[in-house]
Amino acid sequence: MRLSVKAPAKINLSLDVLHKRPDGYHEVEMVMTTIDLADRIELVDLPEDKITILSHNRFVPDDGRNLAYQAAQLLKKRFNIKKGVAITIDKVIPVAAGLAGGSSDAAATLKGLNELWGLGLSMDELADLGAEIGSDVSFCVYGGTALASGRGEKIRHLPSPPNCWVILAKPTIGVSTADVYKNLDVKNLKHPDTEAMIKALENESYHGICDHLSNVLESVTLNMYPEVAHIKEQMERFGADSVLMSGSGPTVYGLVQYESRVHRIYNGLRGFCDQVFAVRMLGE
Repeated sequence: MRLSVKAPAKINLSLDVLHKRPDGYHEVEMVMTTIDLADRIELVDLPEDKITILSHNRFVPDDGRNLAYQAAQLLKKRFNIKKGVAITIDKVIPVAAGLAGGSSDAAATLKGLNELWGLGLSMDELADLGAEIGSDVSFCVYGGTALASGRGEKIRHLPSPPNCWVILAKPTIGVSTADVYKNLDVKNLKHPDTEAMIKALENESYHGICDHLSNVLESVTLNMYPEVAHIKEQMERFGADSVLMSGSGPTVYGLVQYESRVHRIYNGLRGFCDQVFAVRMLGE
């Protein structure tokens, strides 16, 4: 049996870090939403008791470091599944980009194998399992728009943003999330107004969302990687309505309400950045 599942990327509309927890994680408040930039996961039943990963992207690991592999392994162990699965990842979301590509692949694998193996798990049960794999996986199981708190596993569903264009640009560098958090001065942060962002979503206010885009990790990543700051400046100069770094970076995105401006911004960024995408909000 063969099954194909879409694994969409996410962007952070707001990202706040409240404090470091006793377990070593940081307590966060993040407003996230999915966008129409997606990997495609294909799952094929194997009679042998093994998990294989296939991807044409050389940056995608094909072993236990891969979150989709971990998702399959978790289900096999938890539910005593003796057969295997071949997981093919058609990678479109840039790797290590702050867009939860790996987490979304894991979430898609959980949902797909739930169907393929007839496990009958609810979305909430899948999200709980996702929290064991990584901080963003629970959100990616649900998709849509949500406030994620705790270390990212507590999910409160929110209304989706008004539809608009999202232009993303990723420089050819990798950013270590661990290094970004290590260099974050939690005691002296200017915290986002998370409640104002939530209110803007509830009021379907595009301008309210633009006014309250905020990410405390920018203070670290933009200093560590000047290329990211440069992309942000250029995107603002080319005319995006509001610009923010997603996650710990290095991807920067701009919101654009009117299609007439999209091509100008896209082409301007393509002049000095290889990975540029113009997509829509995914909505629900």
